[in-house]
Amino acid sequence: MTRREATPNDGVATADAATAVDDATTTADATTTDDALAYEAPYRVRFDEAGPDGFARTSAILRYAQDVAWLHSTARGFDRDWYRQRSLTWLVRAAELEILAPVPLGTTIVSRTAVIGQRRVWARRRGEFSLPDGTMAGWVHTDWVMIDGRGGLTRIPEIFAEEFRIPESTGQIGRVPLPPSPPDASRRRLAARPHELDPMGHVNNAVYLDWLEEAILLAAPGAASATLAATPRRYRLEYAAAADPGAPLEDSVWRDPENGWSYRLSGPDGKDLFRARVDLPGRRPSSGGEP
Repeated sequence: MTRREATPNDGVATADAATAVDDATTTADATTTDDALAYEAPYRVRFDEAGPDGFARTSAILRYAQDVAWLHSTARGFDRDWYRQRSLTWLVRAAELEILAPVPLGTTIVSRTAVIGQRRVWARRRGEFSLPDGTMAGWVHTDWVMIDGRGGLTRIPEIFAEEFRIPESTGQIGRVPLPPSPPDASRRRLAARPHELDPMGHVNNAVYLDWLEEAILLAAPGAASATLAATPRRYRLEYAAAADPGAPLEDSVWRDPENGWSYRLSGPDGKDLFRARVDLPGRRPSSGGEP
């Protein structure tokens, strides 16, 4: 298989990717592993990324996954200009994240990413997060879809499968089916604030995770704190449509008999923009992080 050399204008653009590398992470720190599909980089948990409990917020872990994906793609030869010239971009459609251990403020973890599957218009990445002693702190599967300049789904260029040596996926893109929000669900109205937008004017996908956890905490402060501090805990996220900046939004969250939490974010027309589940171990079967 012929491989092309990267040029100065090559790299990747992801609509929801973090816009800058963590101040403790540089390209020199990051490395491509022996596995051609994998790439890793260190991230130090900054003061502003930790919560009152002194541990990294869940959304910070998701942001590390976004950023290392950017670094990996850059190393393989695709940058924002490459996408801009072809009117292409990636959007996150779904994610499954499991937190296995808390990550204290100031800790440097290693974030590892690999492209583990691709089908026509979407690809799946797996991220793993390791503590300094090698303990896995968590893992994430992220399903990305490719969008053209008109905003429609389009086939992934063949060069991606060649450069990333992507295997054909046999799975399906992640979904989070939910029943209608019950009458006793906790509800609130909100809107995307300017600081929650990325350079492309989109609500970053980690922001939706913050909204989810905020809603749970407001609904049941005591029980929610225990749930959101528990390890392991698992999040399943489906990004059905984008939330427009400043548009009036409504969310609803409720606890079910299995002791998990369901969450729905709706737009002005009442249609779902984002659906999610938070579950604790032993409540439902886990994918175990396997591809």
